[in-house]
Amino acid sequence: GYQRQNPYVRQDDHAYEMADVRDSSTNLTSGGDSMSDFYAEISSIQDTIKTFNANVSRIDELHSRSLNNTDDAAAQRNASQLEELVEDTSALSATLKRRVKDLERQGGSGRDGQIRKQQTALVKSKFVDAIQSYQTVEQQYRQKYKQRMERQFKIVKPDATPEEVRAVVNDENGGQIFSQALMNSSRYGESRAAYREVQERHQDIKRIEQTIAELAQLFNDMSMLVEQQDETINTIQAAAEIVEKDTEAGLQHTGKAVNSARSARKKRWICFFLLLLIIAIIAIIVVVVVKQSSGK
Repeated sequence: GYQRQNPYVRQDDHAYEMADVRDSSTNLTSGGDSMSDFYAEISSIQDTIKTFNANVSRIDELHSRSLNNTDDAAAQRNASQLEELVEDTSALSATLKRRVKDLERQGGSGRDGQIRKQQTALVKSKFVDAIQSYQTVEQQYRQKYKQRMERQFKIVKPDATPEEVRAVVNDENGGQIFSQALMNSSRYGESRAAYREVQERHQDIKRIEQTIAELAQLFNDMSMLVEQQDETINTIQAAAEIVEKDTEAGLQHTGKAVNSARSARKKRWICFFLLLLIIAIIAIIVVVVVKQSSGK
């Protein structure tokens, strides 16, 4: 199980709250307004989001192991690793949220200001996607843990009614129902092990539900920031599309001008050769007429 009630409470002293991260954000908000500093922070945040996603993948793997572990010692090690990683990821998400908000406060005007807003909105969007991915993993394993609890209860009471199963899984006086089933079970040792696992899974589910609630709040906070940037991003994209269309139109006009110039040049050469032919014909006629006049 997981003993820590709120993995987000140690955000201020966690390893991810490093001095260089604080300095990076401080520089951005206290005069370090060069675009090179801004791009460096954007790159750093993107790398941190990659670490966040890698943690989520590892959490997924540890959840899977938790469902399949049969050895108590291995299960305990796995639970400890999962607890630590959940705490790390929670602190990491808090750090990302703070750093993105620091970028949000940068603002700015002109071309650099538009670039800042656009790049900040992009990293926000990536972070929101990462949060959603984490939510999906936790929601999936909450359901899988409940299914495991249902199977364990049916070991003790194979003829359990849907209502009894639901009560045990949702911990609605499930302990009393399980205890009564234990007394009537002929497979005492196996039933006790099943009961112990169900109790542990209840703790796992409580931890997962708390994490899901925290992620939901984080998702809402970040989504609001993203929505605030939608209009800016749409304006920038619309301007970019206009520039692209104008460029294409210019290229088309240029192409037409080139073709027209080639056509005109070709026509001039045709006229020139026709003129030469006419002159040659006239010259031949004059020579013939002169010769005939001389013969007479």
